[in-house]
Amino acid sequence: VQLQASGGGLVQAGGSLRLSCAASGRTFSGYTMTWFRHAPGKQREFVAAIRKGGFTYYADSVKGRFTISRDNAKNTVFLQMNTLKPEDTAVYFCAASHSVILSAVGVVGAYKDWGQGTQVTVSS
Repeated sequence: VQLQASGGGLVQAGGSLRLSCAASGRTFSGYTMTWFRHAPGKQREFVAAIRKGGFTYYADSVKGRFTISRDNAKNTVFLQMNTLKPEDTAVYFCAASHSVILSAVGVVGAYKDWGQGTQVTVSS
């Protein structure tokens, strides 16, 4: 599956952004869709995931502030980011997998399909 992420930008702390990730292919509904982020000097880290049944999972650092959702009719996954903090600054990537097991949802190496990334910058 091919992925195209968008929606990043510059926002002040406390603000909001909505990221989108559009996917190609007719079996989108069967994929686990996941957002990761990569900040300078840090490893790429798990942010949020949504599985084919709509079950959602979040990193502790974003729980209560970020919401992941999907629109299977539009082959798109969203990440609504509220109450943004400077430490949320990173390049955000979407990833897809048809076969990732639950225990590996947050593992970078479990995904072979990645979008190109979108920059999110939160100023203090």
